[in-house]
Amino acid sequence: MIESLMNSVSQSGTNWEELATDIRRWGLELGFQAVGIAPLEPGEAGEEFLQWLQAGHHGEMGFMERHRNLRIHPQALLPGALRVISVRLDYLPQSQQAAWRILDDPHRAYVARYALGRDYHKLIRRRLQRLARRIEERLGRPFVHRAFCDSAPVLEKPLAHRAGLGWQGKHTNLLSRSGSWFFLGELYVGLPLPVDEPVADHCGRCRACIDVCPTQAIIAPYRLDARRCIAYLTIEHPGPIPEALRPAMGNRVFGCDDCQLVCPWNRFARLTTEADFLPRHRLEQAGLLELFTWDEETFLRRTEGSAIRRLGHTRWLRNLAVALGNAPPSLAIRQALARRLDHPAELVREHVRWALMRQTRRGSEP
Repeated sequence: MIESLMNSVSQSGTNWEELATDIRRWGLELGFQAVGIAPLEPGEAGEEFLQWLQAGHHGEMGFMERHRNLRIHPQALLPGALRVISVRLDYLPQSQQAAWRILDDPHRAYVARYALGRDYHKLIRRRLQRLARRIEERLGRPFVHRAFCDSAPVLEKPLAHRAGLGWQGKHTNLLSRSGSWFFLGELYVGLPLPVDEPVADHCGRCRACIDVCPTQAIIAPYRLDARRCIAYLTIEHPGPIPEALRPAMGNRVFGCDDCQLVCPWNRFARLTTEADFLPRHRLEQAGLLELFTWDEETFLRRTEGSAIRRLGHTRWLRNLAVALGNAPPSLAIRQALARRLDHPAELVREHVRWALMRQTRRGSEP
């Protein structure tokens, strides 16, 4: 099937090498920091993904299991697709030193740096659609294509690796010589474009990301158990956070960046030039008590256009309750928690009770 598609499009008289060069240039002109082209199949990463699922490391992310075949067989997601154009867009909104200062202040809320600004999904997909239109104009005809950015079952990191955008580090994030603070996007295309060479692994013997993980979620190099990952627990996990992991969460209320903050390659990371990714509503320095007072209306208003909004107010309060339980004991914190004891959601009430007990117990210690 793939061979017949390749033969049919290769007879169009198009200079595919020249088009691939133009695509990389157009992508940079659209604001992406890197553009690469890869075969559509994920290679060995497909089997590794299945093993990860079989081990249960995806936790309650049932969508990973339900759509696994679409991830390892991309042609089923877009019939007629032959290649993937992978792009990278940097998002680091402020210095890494500023991030460490928030983590070191137990009275403030740490929000993953990617979520401080506007949601990136639509922005990247729109740019990929613009790239597709440029290709269409060059070809003088429509062609099979579809843009993705965390919006469909796509093994984006293995595909980006095969497109030459970087390698998967020991923390499993995609990593390049200029760091890992970037989003990925994909444009599946039905064009027989020449592909780029994958990038070699440059992690060496470094294990900084493994050692720093607060919950030991990186159970081995290149192996992440999402069930222990703070990003999973605070964003994807719908239920109660396991009590044994709550103290290690510290003041992280939405995601976790520790493995990126300690990575030596991120010394070369550049700050974003995208205004949409700059912090909004002072979330880069907000206090835990301030955020805990938000009612649902305030939460929805302040998180409009943000990746945080998909969390919902209930889980937002759940996460904040844990962080307040981990904060230094204070009367103000105990009073704020007590005011949430009658919250309609048991998920909130249970975490508030835990936080109150932790505040009270630690406050009574000499």
